[in-house]
Order: sequence, then structure tokens, then C-alpha cells
Amino acid sequence: MTQIANEVDWRRLASKAGPYPPEAFHFVRDGLSRTMELLHGQGAEPEGDRHISGQQLCVGLREYAIERYGMMAFSVLSSWHVQRTDDFGRIVFAMIDAGLFSKTNRDSVDDFRCVYDFHEAFSRDRLLTAIGRRSGA
Repeated sequence: MTQIANEVDWRRLASKAGPYPPEAFHFVRDGLSRTMELLHGQGAEPEGDRHISGQQLCVGLREYAIERYGMMAFSVLSSWHVQRTDDFGRIVFAMIDAGLFSKTNRDSVDDFRCVYDFHEAFSRDRLLTAIGRRSGA
């Protein structure tokens, strides 16, 4: 990150990205960190290739939402106007434009398009299965 979170003008950032509140940006930031940790390990070398794709981030954000909000994951994301993986892309690229994230030349907002269907990915059955796996049931 190149800016300290307190210095970010969240209203300006949201006006560029769409109708997302600051909580959605914080969620994506924290979810990116969690996804990188899961994919590259907690002690991964910073100078190593720690890049993750838009598709990997979408999957990681789904897992992070379930981990953090459980059965309420879909409702929480919806309350932030995040209803498709495309929304994650808009948030990520607004944060890239603000200097909070970086990207490679291969990265595109299109990488976030239709990665999964929210209604299916956060269906009651899928959530119960994911939560059951975490609790060891």
C-alpha cells in the first residue's frame, strides 16, 4: 500500500468506483491480504511473485466473506451493493487508481467478470457446506 488508510478519501474513491461504502473497500483490502496469505503463505518473501489473479481474488473474497460473516455473507455484501464478481473488480481497480493496490500489465477489470454467480456461490446449501468444513463437521 502506498497510502495510509486514514489518508484515503473514501467518498472520492467510492464516487469513482460506484455505490460502495468504505466497508466494502476495507473488506476487499483485508480479503486480498487473507487470499495472499492462503495462496503464498504467511512468511512468503515480499520480493517473490506474490501476484494473484482477479479470479483467484474473487474466490478468496468469497471464502473470506463466509469466514467473516457466515450465513450472513450474501446479505452483508448486498448491503454494500456488491452483488457480482464484477463489483469486486470495480472496487479493486478504483483502489489501483488511488495507488492502494498495484497491478501487472496482464491484469484487467475483465478478469473479475462473471467468475461465479453470487446467488449460487452464497446459497444456503453452499454456505452450510463451507461452514461445516471449517468447523470440522
